[in-house]
Amino acid sequence: MPEALQLPVIDLSSDDRLSTAKSIRQACLDLGFFYLVNHGVEEELIKKVFEHSKKFFTLPVEEKVKFGVKNHRGYTGLYDEKLDTSLNAAIGDAKESFYIGTLAENHLNQWPSEEDMPSWRSTMEAYYEKVLCAGVKLISLIALALNLDEDFFQKSGALSEPMAFLRLIHYPGDVDSSREGVYGASAHSDYGMVTLLLTDGVPGLQALTGLQGNIRATESLGGCAKHKWGIHR
Repeated sequence: MPEALQLPVIDLSSDDRLSTAKSIRQACLDLGFFYLVNHGVEEELIKKVFEHSKKFFTLPVEEKVKFGVKNHRGYTGLYDEKLDTSLNAAIGDAKESFYIGTLAENHLNQWPSEEDMPSWRSTMEAYYEKVLCAGVKLISLIALALNLDEDFFQKSGALSEPMAFLRLIHYPGDVDSSREGVYGASAHSDYGMVTLLLTDGVPGLQALTGLQGNIRATESLGGCAKHKWGIHR
């Protein structure tokens, strides 16, 4: 088995913005992935997000489907989505998700009631705002990495009404892994400008690297976010 891929580490709090931008540029050219540290999302909030996410996904299926996806927001069940449509597998990916869209259109989001899941909504809204803030900071560095003014995307209006989505994902560990072509998330590249992925430390992300198209697992580095731009699963 190939050695785990060691991703570059980008410090979002660094005062040397030009050097950070240069590192981001190189990471994107070489791999399309990097770790983001000192991103400003507090550990206590991260802990609460994982706790509340687990509470939702451990609900009975008949309760979860009450939030079935509408307007690209809400719950998608196990095997409902297939990210790599070229696969011959008869079923989709072995994951379930919950989508939360921009808070500017909060009336379209689906929320468990405060009575059923206290603080669930407020926790996700707080996390959404914090990660969006980190994303805006990162995008200004990406502008510098592209030899543009750091406020290029702000001036262009790209961040005036960002259509950022928060997606909670659960990969059950007890599904039938013997089915050929079935993955937790099959090979894909993400839509949108950037993806920030926070994990609970359980390894699993694999990245497509090099001209030969080698799939390699990435090393696990807790307490940080992964930026994803390339093909992965």
